[in-house]
Amino acid sequence: MQRLNLAPSLLKSKQGIVSITNGNLTIPFSSFIKSNSSSFLLNKFNKSNVRNFSSNNCMRNNVTDLSGSSNVNILEIPQIESEPDEKGFVEVKNIRNLAIIAHVDTGKTTIIDCLLKQTGTVKDDAEERTMDNLALEKERGITIMAKLTSVQYKGEYIINIVDTPGHADFSGEVERVMSMVDGVCLLVDATEGVMTQTKYVLSKALEHGLKPIVIFNKSDRETARIGGEVENEVYDLFIDLGANDEQLDFPILYASAKNGWAVDNFEKDERKNMAPIFEAIIKHIPCPKVKPSTNSPFQMLVSTVDYDKIFGRIVTGKVYGGSVKPNDRVKVLDRTGKVLEEGKVLQVMQRIGMQRTPVKRAYSGGIVSLAGLSKAGVTDTIGDSKQINEALPAKPVDPPILSVMFLVNDSPLAGKEGKLCSATQLRARLLKEAEMNVSLTITSVGDAFEIMGRGEMQLAVLIENMRREGYEFQVSPPKVIFQTGQSGEQLEPIEEVIITVESAFAGQVMDKLTKRKGEMIDYKADGNRVKLVYRIPTRGLIGYQAEFRTDTSGSGILNHVFHSYEPHKGPIDKTRKGVIVALEGGKTTNYALGPLEARGELFVPAGVDCYEGMIIGEHSRDADIEVNATKEKHLTNMRAAGKEDAIRLAPPRPFQLEEVLTYIEQDELVEVTPKSIRLRKKVLSAQDRKILRRKEGK
Repeated sequence: MQRLNLAPSLLKSKQGIVSITNGNLTIPFSSFIKSNSSSFLLNKFNKSNVRNFSSNNCMRNNVTDLSGSSNVNILEIPQIESEPDEKGFVEVKNIRNLAIIAHVDTGKTTIIDCLLKQTGTVKDDAEERTMDNLALEKERGITIMAKLTSVQYKGEYIINIVDTPGHADFSGEVERVMSMVDGVCLLVDATEGVMTQTKYVLSKALEHGLKPIVIFNKSDRETARIGGEVENEVYDLFIDLGANDEQLDFPILYASAKNGWAVDNFEKDERKNMAPIFEAIIKHIPCPKVKPSTNSPFQMLVSTVDYDKIFGRIVTGKVYGGSVKPNDRVKVLDRTGKVLEEGKVLQVMQRIGMQRTPVKRAYSGGIVSLAGLSKAGVTDTIGDSKQINEALPAKPVDPPILSVMFLVNDSPLAGKEGKLCSATQLRARLLKEAEMNVSLTITSVGDAFEIMGRGEMQLAVLIENMRREGYEFQVSPPKVIFQTGQSGEQLEPIEEVIITVESAFAGQVMDKLTKRKGEMIDYKADGNRVKLVYRIPTRGLIGYQAEFRTDTSGSGILNHVFHSYEPHKGPIDKTRKGVIVALEGGKTTNYALGPLEARGELFVPAGVDCYEGMIIGEHSRDADIEVNATKEKHLTNMRAAGKEDAIRLAPPRPFQLEEVLTYIEQDELVEVTPKSIRLRKKVLSAQDRKILRRKEGK
C-alpha cells in the first residue's frame, strides 16, 4: 500500500486517530461521519497499485446489492480509531469481528453465502456453500474447519466473519476462534430450537464475554415454533448458562437463508434481503477494543495455523496493538511467556472475501495472517521483538475424551496400495496435523502413535484425509480417556444426548440407552415425534450410531456433546455379535461366500483379496468363526460350466469410516489404504489366537 499525502487541514486535527491500510492520518471521528469523509478519502486514494476487489466485478442478477458502492476496494476503507481511554485502549469504529455459531445443519454456511452474494463479494452464480471448500466438507455436507471471510458494508464498514463447525467432534475449531472475535451470531433452527451443540457453542461464547445476536433461521417453515415458544427456550438457555445482563439483552432476528432474507419483526417487516443482519452487527457487536495502531508495539494472538504452497506456514489471529509490515522483527511467546522463536515477518496478508491477499501493513483491531514463523501455534503471542515480553491471555481448549492408536501396516497386503507406509512418514504427517488442529493431542509410543481427540468423526476425518494423500496404516479401536478425582476415584466422560424419534421407536431406543448406562433427563412428546434427553457415558455411545439408525429405520436424529466427567458408571454389557474371520489368503469366491450368508452378514464381495485373520463378516452368534473364504469348487465330470457364477450374493454391508472405528473390538484393527478399508484381527494366525485365548483363560 502507498502512504497517502492528504490535505494539511486533515493532518492538523487533534481529536482522534484514523489508521487506514494505506497509511496513517489524523481526523476526528465525528467530522468523518458528518462530512461523509469516506467517499472523499476513497476518491483521493491511489488505486493504481491495488488490485480492485469491488462489487462491480461480480455478476449481478437482480439481487439486492448491499455493498453501498459500485467501486469500493475493501483495503481502501479507512480504519477509524477513537480517542484512547484511561487505560490506553481505543475502539476501531468501523471494524466488526464476529463468529457465526450454531448446532449442526442449522444453515450457518448458507446464511454466509447470502451475505457474500448480497455484498458483491462473490458472484451470484457461485456454487452453494462457498465457505465449505474442502472435499470432505462438500461430500458430507458439514463444516469441518473454521474459516474466515471479510466483507464490506455500505463502503464504510469492514466485517470479518468466521464460519464455525456445528458438529460436536469439531468443537475445538469453535473454541480457538473465540479469541479473535468480539461477538457472535447464534443461529437457532426455528423448528428444532435449542440442541446439544447450541448449548456448547453458546457457553464458550459467554465464557469469553462475547455479546450475541440471535437469529432464528428457517423461520418460513410451517413447523416453525416462533411467536414465544422457541424464543423462550433460547432465553432460558442464556439464563442457565449464566449470561450477564448485557449478554441477556440480545437482539432477535428471523431469517430464511434459503430465500435470502432476514427481518426484525416477523409479522410486519418486508422480507427483502439480509440488510437487517448487517444493521444488527453494526449496532450490537462491539468494536474491537485494542491498543492504538500508532505509538504501540505490535501484538497478535494466534488463533489458527495453516499451510500454503508458496508461503509455507501461515498463522492467523487478531492484532491487539500496533501494526506490522513485511520484514518486521518479531518474537513468539507461548501462554506462559516463554520465547519460542524470534524471526522476521516475510508476508502480511488480509482476507478480501474468500481470498488471502498480501498487504503492505496491517493495523490494530483487524484479523491478519503472517508468514515466515516456523514455531508459532494456536494460543501463542506474536509481538515486537524488542518491546513485548508478556503473552496475551489465552484460554486453553477443552481436553480430548477419546484416543486411538495409529500403527504401521504389517498385514500381508501392506505396501500394495499406498505409497507412504513407513513410521517416519506417518510421524511427520501426524506432527503436522497436531500443529494445525489444536483439539488433537498426538504422542509417540515406540513405532505407534496415540491420537487423542473429541470424537469418532473427528478421528475419521483425519484418517480419510490421510488415506487420500496416499498414506497406509492401521488404527486401533477408540478408548475413553479416564481421569482421577480428588479422592482417587475413577472419572469418565459423560455425553448429553438429544434424540428426536418417532413414538413407535421410542421404547426400543430408551431400552438400548438404559442398557448402556444412560440416564433420562427429559421426555417430550409432540404429535408423532418424541424428544429424549439423556446423559450417558461416552463409552456407551461407541458403536451405537449404526445400531440407532437400524432401530429407527433411518428416521431418528441423534446428537450428542460432551457434558462433564463423573464417577465411573460400571461395566457395560457387550452388544456386538461375533465376526467371521478368514482362515486362508487369496481371492474371495462366490462358491465360498454363498453358504456363509446363512451364518451372518458379509462385509466383502466376491473377487477381492483377503488374508488369514481378516474379518469378512459378522456372525449371527456371539462367538467368532473361522472360515475359508477363498475355496473353489473342484472341476469334475458332474460340474456344469458356469454353475458357480450363478450364485448370487447379497450386497455387503456398507460402512462409513467412523462406524468401522466404533465397530471393532479391542483385539481387532482397521487397515486403512488409499483404495481399501479392511477389518482384521490384531493376531492374524488362528493358531496363535487360540493359544492366546488359552493363556487368558477364555
